[in-house]
Amino acid sequence: MGQRSRKRGRREPLPRPATAAGEVSRSEQRNAAVRATLTPFRPGERPWVITVGALLAAGNGLVQLILFAAGVKLKVAGTHPQAFSVIVFAVLMFVCAGGMWRMRYWAVLGFQALLAIVILTFALVLLRASSILGAVISLSVVALGGLLFYRLVRVLSRIQMPKYPGR
Repeated sequence: MGQRSRKRGRREPLPRPATAAGEVSRSEQRNAAVRATLTPFRPGERPWVITVGALLAAGNGLVQLILFAAGVKLKVAGTHPQAFSVIVFAVLMFVCAGGMWRMRYWAVLGFQALLAIVILTFALVLLRASSILGAVISLSVVALGGLLFYRLVRVLSRIQMPKYPGR
């Protein structure tokens, strides 16, 4: 049954292109060709982008704890951040750094998600930049974060997903 519209009456759904049984689409053929070129990392092999990401995550957690211990106040609110939120974020960064160092899929994926949020945040900050220095910092974070994100995509495709029983 098609979608019903008051203005045009009853519409039939668009027909989907028919594929013969066992026929694979061109995009799936391209995907299979790319997958065939990927090889899993050897035990102990760690690409530079994973090392950089793990160091950034660990450094970020450490800097958060140091700034909190030093009593740095937030410029926006003018208040000292809550201890619980700082500690939880620092622990999250340390866990992410450790997982990335051990080449865990979930850690790289989580770091990419956080990195995407940072890139988007600094892109929005760039819109409101009121000085050359603010614009340069925002552009630098967006450019370098984007490069790191792009490089992590290929690494993520080579890290093998864990195999769970029953899957």
